[in-house]
Amino acid sequence: MAKEYSGSPKHHQLETKGKRLTWILGVSGLCILFYVLGAWQNTSTPTSRSDVYTRVGCDTNATTSEKGNAAVNPSSTNLDFASHHQVELDSSKTVSQFPPCDMSFSEYTPCQDKVRGRKFDRNMMKYRERHCPTKEELLLCLIPAPPKYKTPFKWPQSRDYAWYDNIPHRELSIEKAIQNWIQVEGDRFRFLGGGTMFPRGADAYIDDIGKLIPLTDGTIRTAVDTGCGVASFSAYLLKRNVLTMSFAPRDTHEAQVQFALERGVPAMIGIMGSQRLPYPARAFDLAHCSRCLIPWQNYDGLYLTEVDRILRPGGYWVLSGPPIHWKKYWRGWERTQEDLKQEQDAIEDVAKRLCWKKVIEQNDLSVWQKPINHVECIESKKVLKTPHICKSDDPDTAWYRNLEACITPLPEVNSSDDVAGGAIEKWSERAFAVPPRISSGSIPGVSAEKFKEDNELWKERVAHYKRIISPLSTGRYRNILDMNAYLGGFAAAVLKYPVWVMNVVPANSDHNTLGVIYERGLIGTYQDWCEAFSTYPRTYDLIHASGLFSIYQDRCDITYILLEMDRILRPEGAVIFRDTVDLLVKVKSITDGMRWKSQIMDHESGPFNPEKILVSVKTYWTGEATPKQL
Repeated sequence: MAKEYSGSPKHHQLETKGKRLTWILGVSGLCILFYVLGAWQNTSTPTSRSDVYTRVGCDTNATTSEKGNAAVNPSSTNLDFASHHQVELDSSKTVSQFPPCDMSFSEYTPCQDKVRGRKFDRNMMKYRERHCPTKEELLLCLIPAPPKYKTPFKWPQSRDYAWYDNIPHRELSIEKAIQNWIQVEGDRFRFLGGGTMFPRGADAYIDDIGKLIPLTDGTIRTAVDTGCGVASFSAYLLKRNVLTMSFAPRDTHEAQVQFALERGVPAMIGIMGSQRLPYPARAFDLAHCSRCLIPWQNYDGLYLTEVDRILRPGGYWVLSGPPIHWKKYWRGWERTQEDLKQEQDAIEDVAKRLCWKKVIEQNDLSVWQKPINHVECIESKKVLKTPHICKSDDPDTAWYRNLEACITPLPEVNSSDDVAGGAIEKWSERAFAVPPRISSGSIPGVSAEKFKEDNELWKERVAHYKRIISPLSTGRYRNILDMNAYLGGFAAAVLKYPVWVMNVVPANSDHNTLGVIYERGLIGTYQDWCEAFSTYPRTYDLIHASGLFSIYQDRCDITYILLEMDRILRPEGAVIFRDTVDLLVKVKSITDGMRWKSQIMDHESGPFNPEKILVSVKTYWTGEATPKQL
C-alpha cells in the first residue's frame, strides 16, 4: 500500500529553498556589515602636514620660543595606537620607560670613548680607532640634549651658522682664530669658510684646485676629505655638485665632526690608523688632504696605499700644506729644510710605486692621478718588485680589516685604454645609469632590470613619504641616515630635495652593494648595527630603516639598536621604519618608552600588503643644567 503524504512535495521543496536563501542573505549581510566597520576603523594615509603631525605626536600649532625650541603640547597627541593589523599587544605588560642618562653623557660616542681609548696602543693611532663597549657596558638610558638645545638652522643657512648652545665648545674659535675657521657671535657660531691652508676662504681654494683638474664638469662627484676640521672644504664643494665624505678623529680639537654635521655637511668620526677605512674599493673620484697631519710616508707608504684602494681609476689625490712648496714656507712650519725635503721625497717615491702620475705642483697644491688600469703597472712591478699586487679576493671588504702593504688590484681590462671596472657617466646622469658593478654581473642576483625596478619602486615610496613627512622638502630636515641602503634607491629618489643621505650597508649583509652606491655618485659606509655608529649624538634629522630589524632580530637585542637611533637622532627628528607588522609592533612597544610618538600605517600599496610603515618622531626634551652650566 502506498505511503500517504501530509502535503505536497513541491510545497516542501519551496520551503527548504526559502530557508536556505534567508540564511545566505543573513550571513552575507553580516559580512558586509563587518567589512564596512573594519574599513571605517582602518588607518588612512595622511595627506597634509597637520594630519601626520597629529598622528606622530607633533602639535601643528606649536609655537617656537625665543630660544628656538618647539613647544610640545601633550594634549595634541591624541593618537589611536590600537592595532588595526590583527596583531595585539599584551595589555597586561607595561611599557618600560627609559630614564635619561647623566648630563656627562650628552656628547657620548660609544665606540670612540676617550677614556676607553687610553687603554689601547698609541702606535699607528690605534687608541683613536673604533673600540666599542662590551655588552655589560651598554647604556640603558637616553642621551640628553644640552639644557638650551635649539632646532638647528635650516639649510642653506646652516652652512654658515649654528647655535652655540647645541655645541658649547669655544676651543676652535680661540685656537684657530687667525685661520678663520669659526667664531662666536652672540648666541651662535659663524663658520667663516676659512682653513689652515686656505686663508682666502674655501671658495677661492676650491677655485684654485678647479684650475688644475676638471672639478665642475661632472667628472668628479664623490670626494673624501681626510682630517676635515669643520668640513668647510666639503661645505663649499656642495654647490659644485661634489659630495664629500669628511672624517676626522675625536681629538683635542673638540667636536670637529659634530660641527660639520650641525652645519648640514656629511661627516663621520674616523682616522687613518691600522685598519682600512669603512669604504669600498674604487669609491671616490677625489681624495683631499689639507694639512691633515697624516704621516703619508710612514709605514712604507701604507696610508697612501689605502687612499689608492678607495680611489676610482683615474681619480685624483690633492695635497696642500707641509711638505708641499717647502722651500717657501719652511720657516713658518718650524721644521728644517732637510726634514721637509725628506718627507716630500718619500711621498713622491710612494706615489711612483703606486703607479700614480704627478699632474702638477703649483703654489700650495700638489696633485697626483691614479692610472685608469694596471696594465703598465703590472709590467713595472716585475722590475720594481715592491709594493706587490694584493692577492685579496675582495678589495671591498673594509669592516675591521687591517691595512695591507700592497696595491689593491684593479679589474682586468682588454686594452690599456680601458677604464678598469668600467667607465661611469658624468653627474647627474650617473645617479640613474646602470652602475658598472651591476652591468658586469659583479653583484649576484642584481641585474640591470632589477636595478631599474628598484629605482621606480623608491620613486613611488618617496612620493608617499613626502605626503607623510612634509619637512623632507623644506630644508628643515637636512641630514638623513639610511640604515639599510641596498642599492641606494632611497637616496637617489630624494636627490631633488635639499638633503643628503648617509647610505649604510650592513657589514654582514648578504650582498655587498656599497660599491654600487658610490658608482651612482652617492656616499655611504659599512656598519654593524649591533655596535654604535661613528657619530656624535643628535646629528641626523631623519632616519630610514627598511627591513633592518628583519636582519638583526636574531643577531643582537634590538633595544640597543633603537637606543642608538635615539642617540643620533635630533630632538623632533623623525624615523621611518618598514618591516613586517609583528616586528613593528615590537619596535613600537620599545620606542613608546623612549619618549617617541609613533603610528603604524599601511603600506603605500594598500592594507593587504604584509609590510607596514611605522613613523615616529622623537619628542623635544633636554637634560637638566649642571652647576657649571647655570
